[in-house]
Amino acid sequence: MAKFLVEGGRPLNGVVNISGNKNEALPAIIASLLTDEEVLLKNVPKIGDVLTVCDILKDIGTEVYWHDDETLSLKTVTLKGTSPSPTLCAKARASILLLGPILARAGKIRLASPGGDVIGARRIDSHFEGLTALGAELTLGSPIEGCLKQNIGADIFLDEPSVTATENILMMATLAEGRTVLYNAACEPHVQGLCHLLNSMGAKITGIGSNVITIDGVANLSGTQHEIGPDFMEVGSYLCLGAITEGTITLKNTRLQDLRFILKTFHKLGIDVNFSQMDLEIADPPELIMKPDLSGRISTIYSSPWPGFPTDLMSVAIVAATQAKGTVIFFEKMYEGRMFFTDALMSMGANIVLCDPHRVVITGKEKLVATQMSSPDVRAGMALLMAALIAKGTSQISNIYQIERGYFNVHKKLEALGAAIKRVD
Repeated sequence: MAKFLVEGGRPLNGVVNISGNKNEALPAIIASLLTDEEVLLKNVPKIGDVLTVCDILKDIGTEVYWHDDETLSLKTVTLKGTSPSPTLCAKARASILLLGPILARAGKIRLASPGGDVIGARRIDSHFEGLTALGAELTLGSPIEGCLKQNIGADIFLDEPSVTATENILMMATLAEGRTVLYNAACEPHVQGLCHLLNSMGAKITGIGSNVITIDGVANLSGTQHEIGPDFMEVGSYLCLGAITEGTITLKNTRLQDLRFILKTFHKLGIDVNFSQMDLEIADPPELIMKPDLSGRISTIYSSPWPGFPTDLMSVAIVAATQAKGTVIFFEKMYEGRMFFTDALMSMGANIVLCDPHRVVITGKEKLVATQMSSPDVRAGMALLMAALIAKGTSQISNIYQIERGYFNVHKKLEALGAAIKRVD
């Protein structure tokens, strides 16, 4: 199994070209099942999760062709099966998104339990609630079995603003008869990107970017071209890295409207950036100082649905906090397994108190020392890699496929910045 060997303490300087958003690319690839014409996607990150989803689609009849490392064409003239490979589905959480498109196109599905990061309970109640309201009959089990008696628009009020549930309902509702109004919908940039893709295929979706989305069903969808937006999770990760390493890092292909709350939150940790058009520049400041609340109380950073601070950036922000002077509380409201990676940071010398599965208290600044680690999930893996880059000595990180599932060419991008990182198979 591959691993990273990382010698910490080197200054990082240079430019990072931000890749496409994997959380937009995955549903966009699956949305190609809604038409028998070609869908051409640009700025697609050729990472582990994307390749797995492409393999799932190939297994059920999709023609998949990479024009280069970022341009992907998909065409499903005939859906050859409605039971996607259980082995492949177990590798990707995004396989749950097959429910809506396959039901809409074929009227039945047999779907193995999806895989993905083990970061806590990940409910699928909202998927069942929404798809059932549109006319599906679903049976929860391993596998999930479903059939579509009718596909008729409905008023749906989600019990949580789930991203994947919103996407599943959107894709099925585009081909429903009549109007669907989806309340308490997720409105993250990648959800907006999927809406724009579907509209370019002929769907009629309004309310994009809000938590009330209206879908007027159409008889069929056509092929299209669509460009995946920049990955603001990758932006946030490299911003934190730039703030805690010596040197200056410039990020190309960013989008300010995706970063407003993220930058506001990073400001609490003393991280500030320079923004010019679509580029961000972050320089290692003389000293990172956490900002308390106006009353002088310790500041709290907590995750919440968009436009709040994304749960996927909690891990990298925690590493940044270990290098800032002061104390801060991180409150992870969404997943009870997100914080467990902090034991590795403690072994490196970080001053962290794990209060419970959802909260940690961090006091900085503490110098970190190298150690051997294993990446538990995509975001925690990137956070541990960041910690290794600033630690004294050489760290070894195993299970790196978890990192590479979500970050395109991560070791090459870091090498280009001057990092001493080696990928060993």
